Amino acid sequence: MRPLVKLMLSRGLTFAYANELLKGLFVEVAERDFRLEGKSPTDSRVSLVSGVHRKEVSRLRQMLDSGEETMPEVVSLGAQLVAQWMGAAPYVDEQGNPRPLARFASEGGELSFESLVARVNRDIRPRVVLDEWLRLGVASIDDQGFVRLDAGAFVPSKGFEELSFYLGHNLHDHAAAAAHNLMGGEPAFMERSVHYSGLSAEDIGQLEQQAGTLGMQALVAVNKNALSMIKRAGKKQFPPQRMTFGVYFYAAPLESQGSAQAGDRPVDAEQMPASRTANADSKPATFRPAQPRTSRAPKK
Repeated sequence: MRPLVKLMLSRGLTFAYANELLKGLFVEVAERDFRLEGKSPTDSRVSLVSGVHRKEVSRLRQMLDSGEETMPEVVSLGAQLVAQWMGAAPYVDEQGNPRPLARFASEGGELSFESLVARVNRDIRPRVVLDEWLRLGVASIDDQGFVRLDAGAFVPSKGFEELSFYLGHNLHDHAAAAAHNLMGGEPAFMERSVHYSGLSAEDIGQLEQQAGTLGMQALVAVNKNALSMIKRAGKKQFPPQRMTFGVYFYAAPLESQGSAQAGDRPVDAEQMPASRTANADSKPATFRPAQPRTSRAPKK
C-alpha cells in the first residue's frame, strides 16, 4: 500500500478522501459479492458484512452507480488504434513490427496514419489524435516525416488521466487474479514472478532490457491472437468475456526495501506456484499451480 499512499499524497489526495473511497468500495463489494441466495441485501446485512455503519451504508448505496468501468475516451480510441497498428495487416512488417506510416492518405494510401484512424473511427480528425499522441509520447515523427509508434505502445509518458486509468485497471486485475487463487478458485489464474537481491546496477540494467524485450514480444503476440479471434467471431452471439495479460519490471536499492533479504538464491521459474512469487526463503508451495483455463462466467 505504501506506493499507492505516496502516489495519492503527491496528487493531494489525503486520508479523508481515501477513507470515503474505501467505505464506498466495502459497501459495494459486500452488496454485490456476498448476497444470500442471490437476493439484494438489506442495509443491515451490508453493514454487518462490511463493518460500515448502517446510516453510512444507506448513504453510500444511493451514491453507487452500475459500477461499470469507465474508460477515458482518449484511452479507448488509443487502445484500438494501437491494437490495429501492432497486430493487423498492412500495418505490420514481415517481422511483426509496426510500420512507420505516412501522415496523410494522399501520401501513403492505406499505409497512412490518416487511414488508420479512419479505420477505427471516422468521427474524429486524425490530426487531433496525432497531436495528442505526440504530446503524450505515444508516437513520434521521424526525419522523413513518417509517424512512428513508440515501443511502449499506449502507455503514455505524459497524461495523468490515461496513466491513472491503466494503473487502476492493471492493479485491479492483478489483485483479482491473486485473490481468486488465494481463495481456492478453480482453475487458478497464472500469476508468477521472479525476484532476486544482491545484484549490481549493471545487472539490473541488463535484466530490465531483457524483460522489456521479451515482455513486449509476449504482449504483441497475445494482442495479435486476440485481434484475429475478434475478427473470426464476426457477428456471432455469445456471452462476452474479457481478459488482461500484462508484464511489469521493478527494481530498487536493497536498503530501501525493508522486506527484502540478502543472499536470495536463484529460483527456477517453472517451479514457481501460480499464486505467489519466489524468493530464497520460500517454504514449499501450498497453492496449486496454474492450469489451462476453461470458459468462465463474465466478471462483474
